[in-house]
Amino acid sequence: MPSQSSTSSRWSSTIVLAAFLAHPVFASLPMVDFTRMGQVGLAGAFAGLSLFSNSTTLSFDPSASSLLSRTGEGVLTTIGTTNSGGSISSGCAINDIFYFAGSFSSISNTSASNVASYTPSSGTFAALGSNGPNGPIYSLYCDVSNSQLWVGGHFTSPGSSVAIWDTKSNSWSAPSFKGFTGAAGEVLSITPNSSENSLLFTGSFLTSFAENATALNNTNNPNIPYSPGATPFSSSLVPVPLGGAEILGQPSSSNPQFNNILNILCPSGPDGPGNTWLAANGNGAVVTVRDFSSIDAYGVRLGNTFQSGYGTTAFSVTSIPDNTVQTLSYVNPSTGQNMTCTDSCPLSTDSSILYQDFIFTAPVTLTGMQITISGWTGAAPGLHMLQLLSSGAFASAISSENTQSCFAPNPSNTTSTGQWSTENAVTNIPGTLQTVLVSTFAVGTPPSEAPSFTWQPYVSASGQYDVNIVIPGCTDFEDCALRTSVQVTVFPGEGTQPWVSTISQQVQSDTTTLVYSGPIVPSSTNFVITISMTLANNPEGSGQNGQYELVAGNVALVLTSANVSSATTSESSGSNPTANSSQRGFGFFEWPLSSSASIDATGTIPNTSKTSLDMVSIDLYNALGAATSNTTSVTAVAQHPSGTVYLGGNFQLISGSTSGISNIVAFKSGSLIALPNSGLNGPVTSLMLYGDELYVGGSFTDTNAASMQGKLKGVAMYEVSSNSWKAMGAGVDGTVASLALANEQIQVAGNFTEVFNSSAAGVSAGGLATWDVHSGSWVNSGGFVVGNMTFVGNSTLPAQGQEQTQIIAGIVQSMAEYGASGLVMLSNGGSSGPLVTPMGAQLDISITNASAPATTAKRQLHSRRGPSAWMSHLKIGTLFTRQTTTTSSSTLPPAPPAPAPAVLAGAFWTNVSTSHEVAIIGGNFSFSSSSTTSSALAIYDPVASSVSALAGAQINGVVRAVYVDQGQQLFVGGEFNLTGTTANGLALYDLSSQQWDTSSMQPLQPSAGSSVVVRSITSSTYKSDGVVIAGSFAQAGSVSCQGICLFDTTLNQWSPLGNGIQGDVSSVSYAGNNQEILIAAGSIILSNGSAANVAQYDFANATWAAVGDGGEIPGPVTAVEVNNGNSSSIFAAGRTADGSSSFMIFWNGISWNNVGAPLQSNTNISQLLMVPLLNTHSANSIVESDRMLMVSGALSDSSFGSASSVLFDGSSFIPYMTTMTAQGALGSISSLFYSFANFSFNQQNFLATGIVILISIAIAAGVVFLLALIGILWTLLSRRDDKLSKYNVNEDEDDDSVQHRPSSLLEHINAATRTTILGATLNNVSTEKEEAAKEATATEPDPFGPDGSNYLRAETPSDAVVGTMAAEQEFSRPAHARFSYDGTGKGELPLTAGLEVEVLDDQDAAWWYARNPQTGQEGVVPAAYLY
Repeated sequence: MPSQSSTSSRWSSTIVLAAFLAHPVFASLPMVDFTRMGQVGLAGAFAGLSLFSNSTTLSFDPSASSLLSRTGEGVLTTIGTTNSGGSISSGCAINDIFYFAGSFSSISNTSASNVASYTPSSGTFAALGSNGPNGPIYSLYCDVSNSQLWVGGHFTSPGSSVAIWDTKSNSWSAPSFKGFTGAAGEVLSITPNSSENSLLFTGSFLTSFAENATALNNTNNPNIPYSPGATPFSSSLVPVPLGGAEILGQPSSSNPQFNNILNILCPSGPDGPGNTWLAANGNGAVVTVRDFSSIDAYGVRLGNTFQSGYGTTAFSVTSIPDNTVQTLSYVNPSTGQNMTCTDSCPLSTDSSILYQDFIFTAPVTLTGMQITISGWTGAAPGLHMLQLLSSGAFASAISSENTQSCFAPNPSNTTSTGQWSTENAVTNIPGTLQTVLVSTFAVGTPPSEAPSFTWQPYVSASGQYDVNIVIPGCTDFEDCALRTSVQVTVFPGEGTQPWVSTISQQVQSDTTTLVYSGPIVPSSTNFVITISMTLANNPEGSGQNGQYELVAGNVALVLTSANVSSATTSESSGSNPTANSSQRGFGFFEWPLSSSASIDATGTIPNTSKTSLDMVSIDLYNALGAATSNTTSVTAVAQHPSGTVYLGGNFQLISGSTSGISNIVAFKSGSLIALPNSGLNGPVTSLMLYGDELYVGGSFTDTNAASMQGKLKGVAMYEVSSNSWKAMGAGVDGTVASLALANEQIQVAGNFTEVFNSSAAGVSAGGLATWDVHSGSWVNSGGFVVGNMTFVGNSTLPAQGQEQTQIIAGIVQSMAEYGASGLVMLSNGGSSGPLVTPMGAQLDISITNASAPATTAKRQLHSRRGPSAWMSHLKIGTLFTRQTTTTSSSTLPPAPPAPAPAVLAGAFWTNVSTSHEVAIIGGNFSFSSSSTTSSALAIYDPVASSVSALAGAQINGVVRAVYVDQGQQLFVGGEFNLTGTTANGLALYDLSSQQWDTSSMQPLQPSAGSSVVVRSITSSTYKSDGVVIAGSFAQAGSVSCQGICLFDTTLNQWSPLGNGIQGDVSSVSYAGNNQEILIAAGSIILSNGSAANVAQYDFANATWAAVGDGGEIPGPVTAVEVNNGNSSSIFAAGRTADGSSSFMIFWNGISWNNVGAPLQSNTNISQLLMVPLLNTHSANSIVESDRMLMVSGALSDSSFGSASSVLFDGSSFIPYMTTMTAQGALGSISSLFYSFANFSFNQQNFLATGIVILISIAIAAGVVFLLALIGILWTLLSRRDDKLSKYNVNEDEDDDSVQHRPSSLLEHINAATRTTILGATLNNVSTEKEEAAKEATATEPDPFGPDGSNYLRAETPSDAVVGTMAAEQEFSRPAHARFSYDGTGKGELPLTAGLEVEVLDDQDAAWWYARNPQTGQEGVVPAAYLY
């Protein structure tokens, strides 16, 4: 149960969200035309963002479970909520219906007991019958092919822990195996096997399998695949591992897929390429195996190839080194009779015979063998399998020789105490070397303190065995005097008394001594016996130099009879199952979907219903030491295509080869095997396979051996191919309940608030996170939720071309449609709102190098760009604590907190290396890039969804303003310092050279007792070579300029604006046709001592003046906006002088007046920005019908509740967007920034196409008539002149002269046509500039003159209009400015030398119509100024 404090916190979140979404009905959101603004970014202190919708009023009950829908893009919407106290734990889909289950009595006012259905197309819920499970449900499986829903949980009806809902008959039933009982009596997962033809049930329950003398697969070893060519005896012989042997097959096929003889030692797949060896065509073959060590062998196992046109029919086996052709016995697969052969032994060509075993007449000691293939079918002989069979089982004292045998789950093993070292000796077998271990110790050492050695040979099957220990002869090792006697103890198995022997190691030559003879009955498939050697109680001999020596060699088990099984021998063992008794299993059961058997799994399961995978439960039961409890469980299972089964849960294995393994284990080749580092140190809740990657979720932090440095927090990845653990970043800060795969991303649901990247920096993720498989990193999950999520899974199948949607469930505190760490991109959508694209990269929560702890409470600044700049227009008004001492009677109000990660500023810049625009963002955040952690400043690429750092020193602090000038210089402002420089709140970065410019700009200086805070960086088109820096500071370099200063980018010099001001500046805007008037807002005192919290500066006469009566402004201003440059239409917002309430006022050119309904006192306005509309609103005297004022920050109003951004139409506030922090509290929006420096509010309303065509024809006809008339008049005048003067043959007429062409007239016709049809204003250019252009044209010919040969242009003004209507068909060509041109006349386009523009119309020789692609501004320019 949650604590009282946590419960209170959750209820408070519910109340906040209810206020967050309580608002009156609005018809639809206004349609803001973001396209006219270029690329648009929205920044702030938020982790989630939602468009303001009135469709439903939502509140989340922290005691109920909510069901959410997640689109392929990650957008979240609420589907329904359970009753109080309800929970949802699983779900799946059949066709177009999604089924979910848990523990609940209703879902969204629909009564349903623990399980229900949801139809996405209709949005309706339905209960499933009336006789469903009478207890909680933990797992579901949707059998689509049979239209059945399998249900698992903790209930007794209609089945015991398992039930089936038939979607066709709409009825419940128990499964044909009735269900499970024992332990906790619950099913926790139902998962299909890798072939999806059987179901794997896991949980906390017991099974009991009937046992008799019949072994699985008709062999004594269930690990070995059955073949009629083998016998129970031969199947019990452990193959000798030949990985270190020399093996040659000659001659081999030239086909590289079939010429590697090593591939047939233990083939990894069926007969075919990579698993089969073929000889060269038309030849017999010889396969030679040399191991160079002594081997006790009992036969060979051969599997024929059945590749078309190949196969072996006859062979013989010769032992090495005695070169004896062995007599072999075998079973005829066709008749079942025992046969013998020597020189030409037959190998079956029947494809149903996987292999045949050929047994020697007695065990043979050899070092190798030679197989001579003398008969074949088709083109050449071949083999699919080759194994040398041991005498039964074996173990060497040398660990490197105990490699894993084919079909064995694990190799033989050894353990020892004391110090042991290797010794080598030459044997009497040519070409072999004997290696043993020896340990010396003092004579008189008690046996309990003397060295000891234990062999643990792997035994594959029950049988009668002779266990022999090989004592190396002392003559070869020259250590006879050191030898003594030892005690050997053999533990044959559970329930059988150990055999104890005392044997002498004082033997001259190698001696084989029998230490046990009798039955060995493995209790599980990974069973091992133990053979221990210690010093004898009464050691013989006196030793040498006061030392004894013990020698450890090999042990060999010789199978004498396979007529022993666990059933027939168990009566004498006491603890093993008796004949016709049962084997117990735990937590696992396999059921074939095609099975029609009717059994009772709550009782004893007959042997006929036992599958090969049911050994999982038996092995688990044994590995648990039969110590099961209600808390021990298997919660998840996944089967790899290779057949390996992975099991996760809450368990500790204490017996067998997997002793010491916790919470996750694998079942492979018939037995349990450990995963690396002994499993995980906490329970596993979920498993999910994606190719060779096994994703694991739970409440662990590392492996049991702590091998991953604590980076497996809650989630981990196990790589099957490399058998190793991999970290997913550094995990999450809580537990993981569910995993799902969609759109090649892993969705992680649980009870956590952060995910950690590889540097362990935290990123907000309130219960839902996304891991990208390809990039191997945490990415934005799209939507944002705060809560304890219990389930995530795929919904119904998507429509063609759509991405997979998902269903998420859990206890939700807060939710937002879109999740993003402080930044989203906006573009035009529809009537439902804009298209929101969350920031694809993740910003971190922790800032390791922030120098000032108060920086998280600072607010976003204001940054704006003039139309002459290459980069974006950034306009950010914010609230900041006053930093300097002034004579003002009021100070800037304190800012609301902006906890990291928060983006507080942004600007767009065209990255020349990628040729597309990127966003440079600043704020209070950190992030990891290229294995390093950076903070406060980043480059975000919206195309690649990646974030990267700027090269060079790192910022220590918070960035609040960014600005890029036309020289690709990045100005960075805020409250920070730059490592290794004198920068203080302001720094300059050269984007072209990618380095900080530390010499061009003198640092800002604070007032005494305060720090520098830069809140605004802007420029004016009137002063295109200057950048205005505003905030809280006393001087710039040696120049005294409090609060606001001008930096000349050409001279790299500071200068004050007029007589300057006193106080703090929070926001800057511009007025006038050429931005010749600067509007500054904040807490300002003019030089004459008068308060002017909104003041204007005239660049032309360098004077400051108050905007209106300063007394009409109730307090410090935090945001200001000039309506499209109109100095008689200014909006300002802030807080009253006493800080008790907020205000927003409007300057109409005469006085300041309150506008809109008063906002509540806790409102903080960060930015005011006029935005264009696609539609219109009712016109009024405050805001024109084609635009609205966007008010952003943290806003509250009695009419709409709480919002982060609202639109003001001149009379009322329309809520637009809401945000929330990572903790679920209300967030804030700091700024909206965009790439076009200037844009038009005028809406282009085009005429119908037919009317445009008629107008074009009329204009064209008029132009033709006018030209003809001018031509006639010209001809008449020329003839008259010819009569008055003598013709001069040396005087050529200048056809290109503007005096002789009607180009000026055409220019004005074009301008007039554009004005008429487009609704734009394009005034005549000045006479002086026209003459200057003519002179320049005459003196310097234009290489791109309008000859019509180098590009295609519209031939009439009407054609240009059609091109404007269809931007895709608009023809243009690039050009560059040869000279700078101020472009101050109406309809003119300003130029800077080197600027690239698009020429739209060049039919006039003197003036061309062009567009600045960076700003979108169009106008006429002198043709001679372009090249």
